[in-house]
This record gives sequence, structure tokens and C-alpha cells, in this order.
Amino acid sequence: MRIITLNLNGIRSAANKGFYSWLAQQSADVICLQELKAQDADLTAEMRSPGGYTGYFHPAEKKGYSGVGIYCRRKPDNVSIGLGWPDMDAEGRYLRVDFGNLSIISLYLPSGSSSEERQQVKFSFMERFMPVLKELANCGREIIIGGDWNIAHKEIDLKNWRSNRKNSGFLPEERAWLSCVFDDCTLVDVFRCVDERPEQYTWWSNRGQAWAKNVGWRIDYQIATKGIAAKAHKASIYTEQRFSDHAPLTIDYDWDLPL
Repeated sequence: MRIITLNLNGIRSAANKGFYSWLAQQSADVICLQELKAQDADLTAEMRSPGGYTGYFHPAEKKGYSGVGIYCRRKPDNVSIGLGWPDMDAEGRYLRVDFGNLSIISLYLPSGSSSEERQQVKFSFMERFMPVLKELANCGREIIIGGDWNIAHKEIDLKNWRSNRKNSGFLPEERAWLSCVFDDCTLVDVFRCVDERPEQYTWWSNRGQAWAKNVGWRIDYQIATKGIAAKAHKASIYTEQRFSDHAPLTIDYDWDLPL
């Protein structure tokens, strides 16, 4: 089973940059998308169902903003949209599909980098989301949450960690929260099970020459329950082409989706 997660920074922009041609060559089973920046009416036939996939979407109410989606090669048993929180559901941040005993979630955790107000929104989301994560971890199902978590966990996960300790995405409170996700919820950072190397990033600022110099952050994850995490055997971050300011994260699992 191959799962890809990618923050598109606009589905229409990514399409224009060759995302769908690349996707057609990946043999993925499920693709978790974030930051659609599009409404239902903006989605073309290719965006809705590219080459053998069926797409499920949770756009934001605000035009050109946020939104998540999932492409599935096989039809899921169930699709759940949103968290039941009106403020965050209006921003399109959570979408879940179920296959047998496995649930795959596309998550777009709020960013706090634009203002102190948005940082407080991020903290509020984190506080409310922790019980959800604990419930998912203990529900008896296997769970994979693919998405843009907007937090780099450890110093190895961003290039300039010293100068970012007071910046959103690497604040001590954010890092401690993510540690709780792994320690208290016993969920697993799947990429790090497979690849312990430094300088493995998934996002680069558009400022300066961050991309050219690989001055990046690893803020896109597949976070999973222990059973399915133990089945991961290959992980890669695709950087040969740019569809977005994020890179696709692909993880292969020794697991068969039920027909």
C-alpha cells in the first residue's frame, strides 16, 4: 500500500505545474491533499477523478483558502468530513476515509505564522485535537494521518533551528504538543521509523534561496498507530520537480487495502 501526502498550495497551481502527470506514474493507493485553495465549482474533471482515482473533498468556505482532499484508488467503506467544530470545519481541515479496519485522514493543521491571532487559533486547534488523537489511538482501528502539521518536531527537522525557536512552527509549546502525540497517544512518526537522516525536509520558504540551498522544514507527516506504522518499509520525499512550496511525502506499507 502506497500513501502520498502533499500540501498543494493551490490545486489549480499544482495542476499547472505538472502534478497530475507525476501522480499518474506513482502507483499510489491513497493521496492526502492539503491547501486546495479551491471550491467545488473550481474543480475540473481531472481534479475530481484523475486517472483511476475518486476524489473526496472538504473545501474551506473562504475562497482561495485552505481545504483538504483525498484521492482513493478503491472506493472507501465510509467518508467522514470535518471534526464537528464549526469554526475549523469552515476552514476545511480534516477528512477521513475508512477501508476495513484502516482509517486514513488528511489533516491541515492551522499555521500561526501570519499573526498572533492565528497562532492562538492554532493553539486552540491543538488543544481540542489532542482528545481526538487519543480517541483515534485507542479506538481499535489502524489509523494513518497524512498531512501538513505545521510543526517541526526536533532540531533535525529544520535547517535553522537555533534562529527559529521563537517562531511559529518550532515554538517549545508546539514541539512539546507533538511529543505528546507520540508519547501520550503512542502514535508514530512513520517517516522517522524508516529514515533517520538529517536534512530531510518537506517545505521551503519562498524567501531568499531556501529551496536552492535546502534550507527547509519537515512539517508534513504520516503519523500512525503502532500496528500499521510497523508495516512501513520505504519512505521518500520527492524533490526533482516542484508542484508547491511543499514536497510530496510517499510511504510504502506492507499492507493490502481490502477490496
